[in-house]
Amino acid sequence: MDENSEVVLLGTFGSSSKRVELALKLKGIPFAYVEEDLKNKSDLLLRSNPVHQKVPVLLHDGRPICESLLILEYIEEYWSNAPKLLPEDPYTRSRIRFWADFYDQEVKRATYLVLQTKGKDQDKAREDLVEQLRVFEEGIQRDFPTKSPFFNGENLSFLGIVVGVSACNYQAFEEATGKISDRERNALFFSWADELKAHPFMSENLPPHDKLVAKMKT
Repeated sequence: MDENSEVVLLGTFGSSSKRVELALKLKGIPFAYVEEDLKNKSDLLLRSNPVHQKVPVLLHDGRPICESLLILEYIEEYWSNAPKLLPEDPYTRSRIRFWADFYDQEVKRATYLVLQTKGKDQDKAREDLVEQLRVFEEGIQRDFPTKSPFFNGENLSFLGIVVGVSACNYQAFEEATGKISDRERNALFFSWADELKAHPFMSENLPPHDKLVAKMKT
C-alpha cells in the first residue's frame, strides 16, 4: 500500500470510518482502505493522527485529515461535484453542521454510556439518551419543517450519513447488549433510522448484522 496514493482511508470495522467510506463511494472517489488494529496501531496511523491516535484518518496525497465530521467537510469542499452532501444555502448548512455535532457530542455519548453501565446507572443513562434523542427530534422538526435533512434529492446527505451509520444498526446494538433506548418515546428518531436503513445505498453498505453483533459482544 502506497500511503502517498491519492486517497487512502484508515479505519476499523463498525466505526465512524464507515461515514467516510460512504461519502467517498457516493461521490465516486476511488480510494484504498486500510483496516487498523487499534490494539496494535500502525506506525502510519500514529504518524497521521499523533494527537488522538484513532480512526478514521483520510490520507489525500499523503496529507492526513482526522475526525469523521471534518473529513466529510473536506470531501464535500475538495470534491465539490455532485452529488452534494450539503445544501447551497449557508444558513441551512450551518444548522446541519450544528445537529451533526450535537449527534456526536450528545446522542452518541449518551448511547455509549448506556452500553458501559448496568443497573440503576444504566437506567439513568437510558433516561439521558431518551432526552438527548428528544432534543434532536424537536430540533430537526423545528429547523427542517418541510424537507428532510437526511436526504439530498434521492441521495443520502451529510446528516443522513452521520446519523445513519450508527442509527441504522440499532437492532444489532440491542441484540448484543440489550435494550438501549425507548422506541415508543423516541418513535420519530427510530422512524428516521428505519427510513435511512431502507435507502438502497445505505442498506448495501451497512456492516453485516451478525458480524457487528459478534464484535459488540467481545
